[in-house]
This record gives sequence, structure tokens and C-alpha cells, in this order.
Amino acid sequence: MAQFESLWTIPIILVLESIGSCIACGRAEYRIGDECCPMCSPGNRVYKHCTEFTSTSCVPCVDATFLDEPNGLIKCKVCTNCDPGLGFKVKQPCRPSSDTVCGTLEGFYCLDPTKDGCRAAQRHSSCLPGQYISHAGTTSTDTVCSDCTGDTYSNGSFTSCQPHTQCDTLKLQQIKPGTHWSDSECGPQTSPPIAIISAVVVVVVVAVMAAVAIRRKIKYPVSGEIILGNCTV
Repeated sequence: MAQFESLWTIPIILVLESIGSCIACGRAEYRIGDECCPMCSPGNRVYKHCTEFTSTSCVPCVDATFLDEPNGLIKCKVCTNCDPGLGFKVKQPCRPSSDTVCGTLEGFYCLDPTKDGCRAAQRHSSCLPGQYISHAGTTSTDTVCSDCTGDTYSNGSFTSCQPHTQCDTLKLQQIKPGTHWSDSECGPQTSPPIAIISAVVVVVVVAVMAAVAIRRKIKYPVSGEIILGNCTV
């Protein structure tokens, strides 16, 4: 009878051990072998696991590493690098208990926002000549461009289309008409055409010659003419 009892005792012990190994640890514990060890607090990692007789030994995270949750890890996580080449800047520096929080540089907006920061950034779009910036880009939205219409222009950097310069109002001559991407070009008024000048000169010369001829006729009358006062008979 004692022999049968001993044969049953061994399986029962094994079953109990198996059940014990399957029992879940508490929320603030982690399993190592058959032990449920207390977790380390955020900002700390496991230095030595607990034993049957000792508790977990923890040490702080150092050298740009962190752990932001209670844990049973023997290594801390490496802090995120906010790479300026990818459009990032440090919004909140890394601490032993929290990772680096990245924000976007000026001229970039966030494509993949997180609770406090950003994981992916994109440079703001540039408007083309003939377009103006109707909505400036922000940290969360891209730039919105619109086309110029009518007698206006923009080189792509304006926040509104500008009216073409009216050369005549400045007493200047238009050299090149304005487009949607460039202003009118004005220059000084040119001299009158040569043909007009020549015609004026001819008229003046003829007038002078006529005046001279009249005076000569009055001063030296032809034979048979009698001058009475200012009249020739």
C-alpha cells in the first residue's frame, strides 16, 4: 500500500509544480524561471533578477538610453535621434524615463504625428512662378498654392498676386508687357521718330525762306513797281 502511495505522490508533485509554473505573475511582476520578480520602475533596468530569497535589483538608465514603463528588461532602449537632415529638431530631450520628443524644423510639416511629437516630416511645397501662397504651411499642414489671374503676377513667393505696373502712369514707356509670373518692364520715353523731326525741320526751313523772300521783295521792288507806304503798286 505504501508503495502505491509513493507512486501517486510523484505525479501529484509534478502536476502541482506545473500548475505553479503556469500561474500568471502580477501586473507589476515579470517571470524568470519559476519566480515572479518585481518589475523595475520607469527609468531603471534590471541589474539582477530576483531569487527565492532576494528581490529584483535595479539600476538607472544612462548614456542616452531610457525605459518609459515598468519592466523586467536588462537593457535600456536607445533614445531617438532627431535628425535635422530629415527635418527634425529636439522638442523635448531624452530622459531616463522618457524618449526624445521630436518636432519639425521651420519649413517642414509632420507626416506621422505622435501624441507629443512627430515620426516623419516633409518639406513645405514651393509655389511656382505664376502662383501665390494662399495658405502658408504650418507644422501640421503643407503650403497651398493658387494661380494668379487678370493683370497680376507672382514669382511664387508672394502671399498675394501683385498688379502689373502701369508704365504710362509713371510717364514711362512699356518695354515688355507683364505676365502672370513677371511684372511689366518700363523705360524712359524715347525721342520722337526721325521722320517727324525731319518734317518739322523742313517746315521751319520753308517758313524762314518764305519770310526772307518777302522781306527782300519789300526792300528791293522789281522795275515798274511803286512803293506807297507799305504797299507796292
